[in-house]
Amino acid sequence: MLGMPESAIVPPAASLDMFRLDGKVAILTGASSGLGERFAHVLAAAGASVVLAARRLDRIEALAAALPDGLAVQCDLTSPGAPAQLMTATLDHFGQVDIVVNNAGISRVLAAVDDDIDEFRRELEINLIAPYELARKAAAWMIEQGRPGSIINIGSVLGAVAGGRLKVPGYSAAKGGLHNLTQELASQWARKNIRCNAIAPGWFETEMNSDMFADDGGMQYIVTGAPMGRPGREGELDGALVFLASDAASYVTGHVLFVDGGWTCV
Repeated sequence: MLGMPESAIVPPAASLDMFRLDGKVAILTGASSGLGERFAHVLAAAGASVVLAARRLDRIEALAAALPDGLAVQCDLTSPGAPAQLMTATLDHFGQVDIVVNNAGISRVLAAVDDDIDEFRRELEINLIAPYELARKAAAWMIEQGRPGSIINIGSVLGAVAGGRLKVPGYSAAKGGLHNLTQELASQWARKNIRCNAIAPGWFETEMNSDMFADDGGMQYIVTGAPMGRPGREGELDGALVFLASDAASYVTGHVLFVDGGWTCV
């Protein structure tokens, strides 16, 4: 291959090994339920030690006990100094951080004219500003140590397209910003060997959207909008997460990977 030294060529037999995360430490926010709980098991199964960050301590302590090498850190990432404290707890326990998965988020459904501007700001704080601050803190340490890293932001199809009859102005604004922020950070940190990518899920049932899945009209919205005619199933984000976290994606940065059943292609 043009410009690639022979030592950098991975033999096909070793390709699957590139997806392993052995010896790596991952910080995972929003780990107490839903996608976060699943992501914790996936990262651990690939070999990573996982730092579980969330407000509900009982849940993340139980989850940490179920993992081979988990650490529960109670925190509200919107509180002043919380991202720095999370980094400190991680480094004190494991001595390193290699992967950050910014998964914590909230969503409110309401018309823009009925919105409360303080609640809109809070939604941006949780879904956009907190991921930015944690990414900055992690990247600063990685750069200082000369250590490569992978930052993965959990975006959404609603960061790329409007919700239509599902009115989510704050969520859409935050996730759209998160997608563009991902590209900006990727550009700034690429030569420091820190990759920054995003996963944009379509409709997967979680604690946050369970009411929508239980409603006939909500399910109709999902199956009609997705060309595959169904919501995502448990496990269908696993591959995207491990790929972006691992050396298998060593030449991938600034990418928003849509896992949406075709939602954004029509």
